Amino acid sequence: MALKFTKMHGLGNDFMVIDAINQSVELSAGLVKGWADRHFGIGFDQLLLVEATETPNVDFRYRIFNADGSEVQQCGNGARCFAKFVYDKGLTDKTEITVETASGIIVLYVEGNGWIRVNMGPPNFEPSSLPLTAPQEQPLYELAVHGEHVQVGAVSMGNPHAVLKVVDIENAPVEHFGEGLESHIAFPERVNVGFAEKVDESHIKLRVYERGAAETLACGTGACAAMVVFRNWDEVADEVTISLPGGDLTVAWNGQRDQPVWMTGPADTVFEGVIEHV
Repeated sequence: MALKFTKMHGLGNDFMVIDAINQSVELSAGLVKGWADRHFGIGFDQLLLVEATETPNVDFRYRIFNADGSEVQQCGNGARCFAKFVYDKGLTDKTEITVETASGIIVLYVEGNGWIRVNMGPPNFEPSSLPLTAPQEQPLYELAVHGEHVQVGAVSMGNPHAVLKVVDIENAPVEHFGEGLESHIAFPERVNVGFAEKVDESHIKLRVYERGAAETLACGTGACAAMVVFRNWDEVADEVTISLPGGDLTVAWNGQRDQPVWMTGPADTVFEGVIEHV
């Protein structure tokens, strides 16, 4: 069976996007891994599935699969691509799109300039939300990695994030500590790891070692996590530019635990394709 798909990216964080409303799709971890292979497949960081929903007052269901075939709860860059996809494909004519994810409901806004603004919901600093095996919430957690001790901030943005403050983003030990922290025993469901350099109170440089995907050019939820962790430390303003290897995002949060995090940035279509799907 021929399966139609669209290749998209948000700041270089790239996706295979499939309309599973108007065509039948059956996925397995092995199939996703094969498609994700950049030499023998299509190549992507995540696979995004657009599905119908039975939830009242919700427009779509949004599912995300990492390149290793594992299904995850949330992806900020993917959410922007999701919104552009359903709008450009005529699956909706709304510019305010309500979407069901594994971690809850999010709202996506198609801006006049083509950028997408995403209401990512409030951050959750409770260790159990990640989950993180810690007796109580702390601004910093000390963990042993490869015989060294590092301090991280931790937050759930619908998926788990650990944030390390670094002084030089270009020479940050992303590979060394990223892999060790991603699968650290303190994070029983693994974790996304952000390495963040504060430039000033309105600018952070960031690299992210993503759970199940290694380092990527951009991570939307990682950008949100870095901003809210630094905001929680009272080190940044309510709106911050996050510079990732793939480009910049704007993240806003006023520091109130019950208030949502807002992420704004581009989403781009690369090409359309068809692949045999047995």
